[in-house]
Amino acid sequence: MAELSLEIRELRGRLYDGGGSEPIEQLHAQGKLTARERLRLLFDKDQPTVELGLLIAHDLYDGQAPGAGVVTTLGSVSGRDVIVVANDATVRAGAWWPETITKILRAQEVAMRCCIPIIYLIDSAGVNLPYRSGVFPGQYGAARIFYYNAVMRRYLRIPQLAAVMGPCLAAGAYLPALSDVILMVEGTSFMGFGDPDLAKKITGEMLDTEELGGARAHTEVSAVAHYVTESDEACLERLRALVSELPAQESLLSRTATPPQRLSYELYDLIPDDHRQPYDMQSILECILDGEPLQEFQPDHAQEIICGTGLLAGHPLGVIANARGTFKSSDGDSIRFGGVIYAASARKVA
Repeated sequence: MAELSLEIRELRGRLYDGGGSEPIEQLHAQGKLTARERLRLLFDKDQPTVELGLLIAHDLYDGQAPGAGVVTTLGSVSGRDVIVVANDATVRAGAWWPETITKILRAQEVAMRCCIPIIYLIDSAGVNLPYRSGVFPGQYGAARIFYYNAVMRRYLRIPQLAAVMGPCLAAGAYLPALSDVILMVEGTSFMGFGDPDLAKKITGEMLDTEELGGARAHTEVSAVAHYVTESDEACLERLRALVSELPAQESLLSRTATPPQRLSYELYDLIPDDHRQPYDMQSILECILDGEPLQEFQPDHAQEIICGTGLLAGHPLGVIANARGTFKSSDGDSIRFGGVIYAASARKVA
């Protein structure tokens, strides 16, 4: 178990580097920050953050899509809980893979369920064309991102702030356009359905990127965007100022919690290397939940499954856990095995 934990930490470290040192250097040479550098400047210092979906797609596409090219993180900005979607431009220029859609949709659903603002840090070359057949089709394809945009803006009134900090091409331009506030970075941002080469093929006129879809074009001519900033740092500072103007609410991330009854490193001894071996789920829960004991529901019935309520990091929650081992049935006439859901187990969970 300890070796597996070390392996996961090493994998996490590699994924934090995104596409590697060379793309990072190229971004810096353009005067841009990486997605994680932007997040560090955006979030409040010394406050907890929770990243969602770090391991998604890390073992697909021959390792070319760490994190699916997007970082989705729950954190605090100006004392307010927010969820942030940040394109990782070190991974294929932030292009969308099929799993990128999954991560963005999950972040939007967190915003809707928790009623917290969502911030998009956009730096993306658009859809990864070789995999476009997996990006748009289906009920949960890319178009659902824009559907959620509209639902949050029109019906749920959840603030959406978009910062275009690099390219924002083709269908991806719908995402900021459907947000409440749009910021652009002068000199490095571009928003449009096509680049200057495509515009020349259609109109015969040659324009540079700034004229066609740069920060000034969208704040002075089209009026799609609302703020121009001179750098990534200034853009993130403006975002923090805008979020500070939103109503404050109780934080989801910083509640008072009591330590668990047992030390977390005891999990290494409690969980066997072979998952087929039995282990004590009650002891495992004592390593995870806050110090107050689990309030178990029907503890003497269908003992192969544990149901109850407890606290985790100060948050009340329900617990459903398979107990491992062998147990007598409620009538005492038969043996039941942990990890198997029987009719009585299902009724208890329901």
